[in-house]
Amino acid sequence: MDAQDQETLGRWDGLASRDAGSRAAAMEHIRQEVMRKAEAIGPVPPSSPPPACGSPPSSDLNAVLAHLLMLTKRCPFEDVRERCLRLLQTVQDLGVRIPRPLGNGPSRFIPEKEILQVSKVDTRTQSIFEDAFAALGRLDNISLVMGFHPQYLESFLRTQHYLLQMDGPLSLHYRHYVGIMAAARHQCSYLVNLHVNDFLQVGGDPKWLNGLDGAPRKLQQLGELNKILAHRPWLLTKEHIEGLLKAEEHSWSLAELIHAVVLLTHYHSLASFTFGCGIMPEIHCDGGHTFRPPSLGHYCVCDIANGNSHHDSPFGGQVRATASRQGLKRQTERLPTPYVVQEACGGEVEVLMERMKQLQECRDDEEASQEEMATRFEREKTESMLVVTAEDEEWVPSRDISRHFEDPSYGYKDFSRRGEHVPTFRVQDYSWEDHGYSLVNRLYPDVGQMLDEKFQMAYNLTYNTMATHKDVDTSMLRRAIWNYIHCMFGIRYDDYDYGEINQLLDRSFKIYIKTMVCSPEKTTKRMYESFWRQFQHSEKVHVNLLLMEARMQAELLYALRAITRYMT
Repeated sequence: MDAQDQETLGRWDGLASRDAGSRAAAMEHIRQEVMRKAEAIGPVPPSSPPPACGSPPSSDLNAVLAHLLMLTKRCPFEDVRERCLRLLQTVQDLGVRIPRPLGNGPSRFIPEKEILQVSKVDTRTQSIFEDAFAALGRLDNISLVMGFHPQYLESFLRTQHYLLQMDGPLSLHYRHYVGIMAAARHQCSYLVNLHVNDFLQVGGDPKWLNGLDGAPRKLQQLGELNKILAHRPWLLTKEHIEGLLKAEEHSWSLAELIHAVVLLTHYHSLASFTFGCGIMPEIHCDGGHTFRPPSLGHYCVCDIANGNSHHDSPFGGQVRATASRQGLKRQTERLPTPYVVQEACGGEVEVLMERMKQLQECRDDEEASQEEMATRFEREKTESMLVVTAEDEEWVPSRDISRHFEDPSYGYKDFSRRGEHVPTFRVQDYSWEDHGYSLVNRLYPDVGQMLDEKFQMAYNLTYNTMATHKDVDTSMLRRAIWNYIHCMFGIRYDDYDYGEINQLLDRSFKIYIKTMVCSPEKTTKRMYESFWRQFQHSEKVHVNLLLMEARMQAELLYALRAITRYMT
């Protein structure tokens, strides 16, 4: 790539300016460069077959055109969207093949029309989107789906921006590489690809991307912590921490380790959200667009504006979908039957609301003894092991993903498999509020506060609605979901009656929760659709926010407790 191309790439940053004049100047420079390249190529002869990759001859121009396509759909500034659309039309008029989107919107699970459109948002959400675009030069699909809940999105983006871009113990390229390692543990190619690009943009060594063995020894040593936190955090000990802090010339400082732990838990849990919401590849990334003409009719740039992308799914999932249905049937047959919500027929929401009302009345009438509460926790923990995740067969990660971590066969295992016993983690002995928060804040200032706000935002977020019902107190349901996730990790709240979980969470919901939290790469659209069928997509996204944050806090509790034990 020549110097002129490098200068053109630098102009993309100008499109994120809040000043319209600066955006116009940057866009004009990009337009001139694109036209220079397009005119040099000339038209593609109508009789010539498409290249093997389905792309025009210039790979440099391909990347630029794909980026323009992304901006027509994802830029929060209307003037930039319109100029990019006109530029693509001009390029097409020259006879140069332009890209078109693959897929229908940011999610495979949620119809595009139900996700907040960039051009149709309120003032507050518009400001949040503009801030995100200015920080990263993109408005990613995760942010668009989280846009159902602007309050949470604002907290999430603020925290993520601080972790990745503000002052901190780890260098910028280390941060993105840790993100790659964490996302790769769950085979999350969406997050891996995003951070591979970010890693290179901040000056990361491309050789590190050939595999973990090409990275510095210091990062390689983080691999053991990465896999334990991702899959079996209850096995983490102070000896693991000591091994990282006393590794001679490759050792980590306490502050660096806290930064790394927060990044690992952030991206493990974000992988859960990504799979749980069926997040699609970004338009400008692999799998998000194609240069192949649609099979029927002529593709015009106007289709981009109208949302007619002639959907060609990049996921050839018919065989997998059939296997998923069979797997789901097998799972359902194996589960205990304490309570089944009326799913197939109507009244699901009303049944759940009635259960909540009855449980509240029981709370008011009687209070179980501490012994009974402990027994109910152990019973629920045992039953959670009987909830199996998705298909039974082993998943083999692709080489592109698995090269970023070691021991690909290492995955989630239930506490009692092969007689393994893990002591219950009592929150009364070590909690986020009383212990973890202050440790993080001391070693990585302000981050403890940001994480706490994000946890609270997800936990307390409510619109007092359930489906079409208004003025509903959903706190009991939110607490049941949060505590069930922590229960799966062996974490117990002494003041919570775990008998409520079986009354509020049905079997299909438990399958979804356990799969998304423990083996998110196995989450399917059928599983997403099988729980809370009468609820809105925005409510299911809220559930996924709860699952993500509860998982992150559970991992953090185990990691921070191990660090505390090492320090004392």
